[in-house]
Amino acid sequence: MYKETTSGITVEVTPIFVPEHSDESGNQFIFQYKVVLMNESTRIVQLQSRHWVIRDGHGKVREVRGPGVIGEYPILRPGEKFEYQSFCPLPTPTGNMRGTYTFKDERGLDFDVRVPVFFLRRDG
Repeated sequence: MYKETTSGITVEVTPIFVPEHSDESGNQFIFQYKVVLMNESTRIVQLQSRHWVIRDGHGKVREVRGPGVIGEYPILRPGEKFEYQSFCPLPTPTGNMRGTYTFKDERGLDFDVRVPVFFLRRDG
């Protein structure tokens, strides 16, 4: 598990390799990751968007930006958490991801929360 806290919001990420959905001979490696967002601040916050930086084992980088996560814009009151799972296909058996979530607080101010670098590895 990888963990980082920014502005009172903690992000925990747990990645796993999914062999049953991968095609190693076709250079298609599927990684699932579970994210837990915990509001350890005193503010009510709402997730607005995400930005991922994905690097494969050859060093090729691609970026993904989008609204919300899995079609949701969770509101987190102090002490609450939100969990979701998603996946990332790679052409290599290793890589990494990092990024940011943009939240809006109860005063209408946007702020970014860092997602720690986490590693995607076929062999654990």
